[in-house]
Amino acid sequence: MASILDEYEDSLYRSASVQQSRASVGIPHSGYVNARLEKETPIFNKQRIDFAPPEKINSLVVSSNQLCMSLGKDTLLRIDLGKPDEPNQVELGRKDEAKVYKMFLDHTGSHLLIALNTGECLYLNRSVQKVRALSRWKGHLIESVGWNKFLGSETNTGPILVGTAQGQIYEAEISVSEGSLFSTNPDQYFRQVYTLEEESGPAPVCCLEIERGVEGKFFIIATTRKRLFQFVGKVPEGTEQQGFSSIFAMHADHLPSFREFPANFGFSEIAFYTPKLRSNPRSFAWMMGNGVLYGTLDYSRPDSILSDERVWVYPSDIDITVNKPISIVLTQFHFLLLLPDRVKAVCTLNGQVVFQDLFLEKFGLLTRMIKDPTVQQIWIHTEKVVFRYHVQRESRDVWKMYMNMNKFDLAKEYCKDRPECLDIVLAKEAEHCFQNKRYLDSAKCYALTQNYFEEIALKFIEAKQEEALMEFLIKKLSNLKPSEKTQTTLLTTWLTELYLNWLGILEGDPSQRNLYLDIREKFRTFLSSPKNKDCLFNNRASIYELLASHGDTEHMVYFAVIMQDYERVVAHHCQHDEYDEALNVLSRHRDEKLFYKFSPVLIQHIPKKVVDAWISMGSRLDARNLIPALVNYSQSASTQQINEAIRYMEFCVYQLEETQQAIHNYLLSLYALCRPDSLLSYLEQAGTNPNRIHYDLKYALRLCAEHGHHHACVHIYKVMELYEEAVDLALQVDVDLAKSCADLPEDDEELRKKLWLKIARHVVQEEKDVKKAMACLSSCALLKIEDVLPFFPDFVTIDHFKEAICNSLEDYNKHIEELKREMEEATQSAKRIREDIQEMRNKYGSVEPQEKCAACDFPLLNRPFYLFLCGHMFHYDCLLQAVFPNLPAYKQAKLEDLQKKLAATSQPSKSHHRPKDADTISLGKGQQSREQIKADIDDIVAAECVYCGELMIRSIDKPFIDPQKYEEEMQSWL
Repeated sequence: MASILDEYEDSLYRSASVQQSRASVGIPHSGYVNARLEKETPIFNKQRIDFAPPEKINSLVVSSNQLCMSLGKDTLLRIDLGKPDEPNQVELGRKDEAKVYKMFLDHTGSHLLIALNTGECLYLNRSVQKVRALSRWKGHLIESVGWNKFLGSETNTGPILVGTAQGQIYEAEISVSEGSLFSTNPDQYFRQVYTLEEESGPAPVCCLEIERGVEGKFFIIATTRKRLFQFVGKVPEGTEQQGFSSIFAMHADHLPSFREFPANFGFSEIAFYTPKLRSNPRSFAWMMGNGVLYGTLDYSRPDSILSDERVWVYPSDIDITVNKPISIVLTQFHFLLLLPDRVKAVCTLNGQVVFQDLFLEKFGLLTRMIKDPTVQQIWIHTEKVVFRYHVQRESRDVWKMYMNMNKFDLAKEYCKDRPECLDIVLAKEAEHCFQNKRYLDSAKCYALTQNYFEEIALKFIEAKQEEALMEFLIKKLSNLKPSEKTQTTLLTTWLTELYLNWLGILEGDPSQRNLYLDIREKFRTFLSSPKNKDCLFNNRASIYELLASHGDTEHMVYFAVIMQDYERVVAHHCQHDEYDEALNVLSRHRDEKLFYKFSPVLIQHIPKKVVDAWISMGSRLDARNLIPALVNYSQSASTQQINEAIRYMEFCVYQLEETQQAIHNYLLSLYALCRPDSLLSYLEQAGTNPNRIHYDLKYALRLCAEHGHHHACVHIYKVMELYEEAVDLALQVDVDLAKSCADLPEDDEELRKKLWLKIARHVVQEEKDVKKAMACLSSCALLKIEDVLPFFPDFVTIDHFKEAICNSLEDYNKHIEELKREMEEATQSAKRIREDIQEMRNKYGSVEPQEKCAACDFPLLNRPFYLFLCGHMFHYDCLLQAVFPNLPAYKQAKLEDLQKKLAATSQPSKSHHRPKDADTISLGKGQQSREQIKADIDDIVAAECVYCGELMIRSIDKPFIDPQKYEEEMQSWL
């Protein structure tokens, strides 16, 4: 193991030296560069608003990018932050000394409530310019408003809750519309629903919040100076518009649940953090006398939504008697406290001050701090200056705090995009788990870090935690890149060694049987892992050596199967006489080469099963490569075992239809040796056509002759067309067999006669059977009695073949009579032909003077013409023009030659009186007469009617227009 570790250290030397060089220049040990090119932007980035108010700022509220500011005594400034250059100024229209006490803006930025110190309340809608007094609210100093975020709209607030300085909680609703804006009061109703009290009696309602949970359950949070009340109840579905009176009525006889703290500084304020627009708040922070009560909101709880509460005391530099906090806002991980001259940000995870911003005295005392929940911006103002804070990447350092709190899952969640921070968290978690003896968890974390491999490995070795070391190596192996082949090889080899050691220890302990099976399964999973497959395959020789050194043949076979090294598996089974197992491996993986290699061994022990396996492989096996195994086997095996070889050869020949000559020759040899009855049927089934026979004829003949199979030899002679040899051999076996051979040369009568003479001679001279010899004459028509007589001995009397001689004479007479009959029939046929010719010469047809040519439609008698039996008549030249293109080329040439000859014999004579036999003057010179030439032309041109004969039928598929003249014809029509 130590040597493997040394090799791995050597392979990592170069990367480790790089890390050391980084560490020498201040790079963290994890190997990640943590340099920052520029100063990081703070989480809370302050911006002073470029605004100089004409009067002092009394109050400021903001929501949904709508900012409302009270200036001086009678001015209200409204600004849409999306259009900051278009402020809207509204006059309150007050003539008395009343001052703005507080302002409240709903979550949509549409409804603004202005509480005056005289106990009056004004209302202004975003869509109008006129402030309206709420008459029903008169006489109450408003301290807080709980807006309805579920039923409110831009023109209607829905049921809302209003808290007063006297401790009463009222339910109200404000609605405006263009049709009734100046005719009715906007406040629909204003009724008291509850009174909050402390020990001394009613206390001001500092804050109100309405939230809705699941299944129609509502949660109402109300705070006084030192108490936090919760009202929980369901509002029936469809009655939400009726308000929250039913919830408060449930607590008419008893106090609701509340949290109380002893100290107070005259008021309190609660802030909420809402992660997304239109979602429920996730956490809260209540600023009161003893500190800040912070917790999360769990809407699934039945009676209280406050969860995971804890009190963060104020920083030591805050004295509530001198500079008590003024306001509080809550972000995801911080709450900000507003003091008269500064802002402090405290982390909600550990209570530490992470940010402090001191304001100059020239700006005046800080008055109020509020947050716009929709855009997560924080606003602060004095009487003459407005500031805005942007919250940027608030969670950047949260991972450190979670890590220091040992909340490693949360820490990893907040630094998953920062690998250098994630590495630090993983290293801290690994060390924490190691110290708490959670070695497996420690190994998993260490494997994901960039810490030095050798340090971690030695750490587990020193602690004697081999299981954790293996887990570390497995995880490290899974994180290696494909290019890191050396490290992959070393880790794989080391893990194999560790697994084998562990299995060797557990195998001899029966009490650890279950653990042994579990580790064995893990080891097999490791060996069969697709990710390790290439590495194991490339280094399989080393793995085999390790398995062999531990004597673990079971896993050697398992590993060989995974590596598809079936040759080793089969060889292992054969060495241990496990022939059935070896054959099962071959049959399962169907590797042809392995069948060829191991069949000689397997067929010696399990021949039937081996042949069954061969047959199941079908055409995938080349039977020629299996013949050596069968030959060795058949030479030493019994007849019953040879039958298995025959069974496979028959499968190849009859089922696979093999045509290889070696296969057919071997099957022939097996038949000749053990199954002579099947030999002849095989030869006959193979046929007699030498071109379609797949065995070697000469080899088969020699083989059959050696084993004395004469019938088979005769058949082979017949196939080879050696009929004389076939008859000679057949006569030694059976005369009838010889007769069947003698009739085979059907086209060679001389040979047939010769073969039959051999048979006759054998019958007469060898068998001395005259009757059988006479039977040969009746079997072959080529033999005559005179051909057979020389074979008989001299002492044979004519009585033995008198009948044959008489039959022969009768045959001669019959033949003579038939020749006479044929001569008479020929004479009669010639006579009829002469009569038909004479009749044809006397046949005629009549032509009327008005008849016209069927082709040109001109009078017929103007030029030489032809008259056909069908009635069609053509001029000579018209018929020639119609027939010539359709004649074959050789007839066209002949016709042209005849026309030239006819023209040559048509030269005009100087004498007006032509001799009677002028047309035959050249007969003596060997030339044709004029009449003969014209007859030959008529035979070609007028052989049949051009309209009624075969010429018309053959022209049915020809186009009307010659393709070569198509373009010319088309142009003529344009």
